Amino acid sequence: MQTGWRVGSLFNIPLFIDPSWFFVLAFIALTNGLAWYETYPSWGILPTWGAGLAMALLLFGSVLLHELGHSLVARSQGIKVNSITLFLFGGMASIDQESKTPGQAFQVAIAGPLVSLTLFGLLSLLATILPTDNIVGLLAADLAKINLILTLFNLIPGLPLDGGQIFKAAVWKATGDRFKAVHWAARGGQILGWLAILLGGSIVLLAGNYSGLWIGLLGWFAVRNASAYNRVTDWQEALVQLKASDALSREFRVIDANMTLRQFADEYLLGADHPPVYFAASEGRYRGLVSADDLRLVERSQWEVQTLQQIVHPLTEIPTIYEKTPLTEVINRMEEQQLRRITVLTPADAVAGVIDPGDIVQAIAHKLNLQISAEVIKRIKEEGSYPPGLQLPALAKLAANSTDAS
Repeated sequence: MQTGWRVGSLFNIPLFIDPSWFFVLAFIALTNGLAWYETYPSWGILPTWGAGLAMALLLFGSVLLHELGHSLVARSQGIKVNSITLFLFGGMASIDQESKTPGQAFQVAIAGPLVSLTLFGLLSLLATILPTDNIVGLLAADLAKINLILTLFNLIPGLPLDGGQIFKAAVWKATGDRFKAVHWAARGGQILGWLAILLGGSIVLLAGNYSGLWIGLLGWFAVRNASAYNRVTDWQEALVQLKASDALSREFRVIDANMTLRQFADEYLLGADHPPVYFAASEGRYRGLVSADDLRLVERSQWEVQTLQQIVHPLTEIPTIYEKTPLTEVINRMEEQQLRRITVLTPADAVAGVIDPGDIVQAIAHKLNLQISAEVIKRIKEEGSYPPGLQLPALAKLAANSTDAS
């Protein structure tokens, strides 16, 4: 779910601002305004503080152009760009899927640093043309340095930085395994993040310089996001490896298709809070799915004479998949058709089981050795949807695209 406030769009890409952005905007504006007022008191308080605010806005403008570079290259590859968000640590482009090849992934990753490097060159040229004691020249010179730092910092080879994305593309190319590439780049990000935390803590404790807090905060951000990349990739790997047969449950009953509606209601529905799924069969063949809701469409007077044969939904007319169907395809189909469950068939077109969101979560948890309580699984089954924080449809789509790319 998108957070923050939408403030417009660029090239039809929605632009959002996270609340944390205002904190760093004020911090940069105040620190630059104060420093310039002390250095150039003759400029006056309003121009210097105004220049501090302009510096902060131009900095985020540079970040925005950096993210726009990633976004436009991704879009040129047919990838949907959902949004660009400015927040505490810079910016982030939200794209709909991975690039299909390592080469394309490299192009998306390098686009941002190339934009920042171009800005460094243009601003440096502007700074050399303008007088050094000119506010605009000073802004251009400082902004050029920041864009160079932004370029070099982003090229550090660890996720979530662009250098980590470039490293991932290189490992992907060398090994042919995108998942392994993400894990390697994520571990690089975790190592670099912990080093930044240690460095920041040392600066604060040993030198008494509280600027180390900012370095430590950046390190924490790197560790948190690199760990998130690892977790998401673990889930994607599990999704790719699992089939429908790994997730199906046998929470269904096979009943006689020649049974009257009255018999069905009395024997199976009366007093049942959560009746299971029913399939009708006769002469050794499945006739289809029986929905208890269909009984309401039949006059009570007909319940004694009509049989389940007359209300059954043939297997050819209900959503079905086969045991060998990839779990990613199962999730995507259920999401597209808004299904609470789907029927799984054997190669002989007999009913093997049913799958609902609870079964899918349980299968993935078993694959990853995660502990999920029976109460949670039961709640997912009853609600027919995944927990709010678990974006399985999005993960399944990414995993399916990654498989296609391989």
